[in-house]
Parts: sequence; C-alpha cells; structure tokens
Amino acid sequence: MNRIDLEGRTAVITGGARGIGLATAERVIASGGSVVIWDVDGNAIDAAVAELGDKASGRVVELTDAAAVDEAAGAAGRIDILVNNAGITGGNGKTWELSPEIWRKTVEVNLVAPFLTSRAVVPLMLANGYGRIVNVASIAGKEGNPNASHYSASKAGLIGLTKSLGKELAGTGILVNCITPAAARTAIFDQMSQEHIDYMLSKIPLARFVEPAEVAAMIVWLASEDCSFSTGAVFDISGGRAVY
Repeated sequence: MNRIDLEGRTAVITGGARGIGLATAERVIASGGSVVIWDVDGNAIDAAVAELGDKASGRVVELTDAAAVDEAAGAAGRIDILVNNAGITGGNGKTWELSPEIWRKTVEVNLVAPFLTSRAVVPLMLANGYGRIVNVASIAGKEGNPNASHYSASKAGLIGLTKSLGKELAGTGILVNCITPAAARTAIFDQMSQEHIDYMLSKIPLARFVEPAEVAAMIVWLASEDCSFSTGAVFDISGGRAVY
C-alpha cells in the first residue's frame, strides 16, 4: 500500500462507521492523519472507533439537520478534509411507483446533507487557507440507473454541487472533487433488490464489484496535497463501466 502523506491532517468522514467510509478512515490513519466520524448509528461509531484506535473519534450527527451539522462542525475544531460519503439507495422501483417520501429522503441524505456539511465546514477551511472536500457520488449519477431514479438523480446533483463549489473556491487553497464508483458490496446492498445487484454487475467490464479499500485509495489521494491541480472534477472508479 502506498502511503499518502496526511501527517497532521484531520478528516471528517460522514457515514464513516462502515463500508467505504470505514475503509477511508483506515487509509487516512495509515497515512498519518486523524479521523472524526459523523454517522447516525452510535453503536456502529463506537465499534469503528474501537477498531481504528486513538487517532479516531466519532459523533452521532443527523446529517440532514442543519443545526446538528453546524454544532458538530463547531465541536470538531480544525477540519482539513471533508469526505461526504454517507448515502442511501432508497430501494428500487419504477419512477412512477416510488413514494414521494422515499424520493425526498434519498435526495435529503445523498444531496442536501453534503450541502449542509460543506456549508458548515467551508468557512473553517477558508479561515485556515486550506482544505480538501471529496464527495462520493456514483456512476449512477452519470448514467441514470433504471429502477433507481431517486438515487441516480441525487448522485447527479452531487456531481453538480461538486463542480459549482469547486469553481467558487478556486484560488482559496480548497479543492473540491468527487468520485463516481461502481457498486461496492457493502451493507448498502441490503437496500437493493437482487435483480438490481445483478444488473449493476452485468454493466462492469472487469466483472466484479469494487472493493471499499480501492475506493478509499482514490479518496485519500484526492484528500491530500498531492492532488493540487484538480478541482470541480469527477473521477471514475467503475471497472471500465464509464466510457466517457
């Protein structure tokens, strides 16, 4: 494993108690940084922090609640890196069969929450003259998966947010990028039908799902000083699925 230099850096990772978020936390710590996990599951946070050791801490945060996010940002102290990883699929269904409630919830968690965290953290980064924001979008945000219009639309919106925020912060020392992975076999699969899982696998030329550690490696590079001339950009890690 290549060691990215994150010595002295503090990363806030949303949804960092499991899956890609936890793998990213492990890689940040292996690279010399420290981690603050923001998640809604207190038990999962406790387990993750126990696994990660003394360079990790956690806080229960309802990421769709602006006041809760602002309070967490204020309590975190210096934040050098923000990884907006938390997300839900919202299950699967034809667009006209999805309930308005699940559509709104999916957009709230996958798009509104990264806006709220960025809104809270960017002023802290501006005060320090440095920052890296990495948003975890999805290949679905580029292609629009059938039976997942709510998820696809929320991730497309996250790509748009990345591009806008990156341009707004250009020249400040804060870079904003996003990644568009193909599916990783994590707990989020429990929210999807087997038919949809099979569909996603059929679209990947490498004929396997991405590993959380592989996604974490890309995130941590984007969160480092080595990433110095990319902002508002979209990085594929799709096993060959994306051809543009």
